[in-house]
Amino acid sequence: MNVSLFVTCLGDVFYAKTGKDVVEVLERLGCNVDFPAAQTCCGQPAFNSGYHEDAKKAAKQMIGAFRDSAYVVTPSGSCAAMVKEYEHLFQGEPEWQEEAKALGEKTYEFSQFIVHVLKVEDVGAKLPRRATYHTSCHMTRLLRETEAPFKLLANVEGLDLVDLPFRHDCCGFGGTFAVKMNTISEQMVSEKVDHIEETEAEVLIGADCGCLMNIGGRLTREGKPVNVMHLAEVLNSR
Repeated sequence: MNVSLFVTCLGDVFYAKTGKDVVEVLERLGCNVDFPAAQTCCGQPAFNSGYHEDAKKAAKQMIGAFRDSAYVVTPSGSCAAMVKEYEHLFQGEPEWQEEAKALGEKTYEFSQFIVHVLKVEDVGAKLPRRATYHTSCHMTRLLRETEAPFKLLANVEGLDLVDLPFRHDCCGFGGTFAVKMNTISEQMVSEKVDHIEETEAEVLIGADCGCLMNIGGRLTREGKPVNVMHLAEVLNSR
């Protein structure tokens, strides 16, 4: 199966290892993975700030970059949800809307692709640690993917997964929200860290780099001994 990696901005700049983990897991599952060099930001920051014409420019670049891809897989539920929003972004522009719909239909978040397309729930991972999982807002509410990560984590050998209290609460990142409403964002992430500490977990797992950056930064600032891992890194542990 041919798959194109959409690494995302945060993945490209801050989480290169996550992209590498995604590729290695997919290749181990029999996929041929390529990386279209023309890919760019999905346009979500501009879109969420109300600059829809600027978001369209990014969307057109993305549509062109992945036009020939059979499947597009990304380690971000948030960015996958934005790509699926392109169809609505181009209302009134039939030619672009058709291509936007096609890209949205073949774009998947990493765990979603493994479970729903490859039909795999056990990737042979091993991580003997006590962990908890943060469910990101966009992946849960916009992409509406709630099961795939847990199905995969349930089959990680040695992993003791503890439920995170109020796991559906936002971590306070929210893209531009963390910049515009930084005081509120700080209180939200501090509350999230308190709940993580309640679980006595050694590892915090998540599927969106933005959330992991925000929570991980707060954990470090408060001196909490919790390791932060993207789901792809966990699934590539052996």
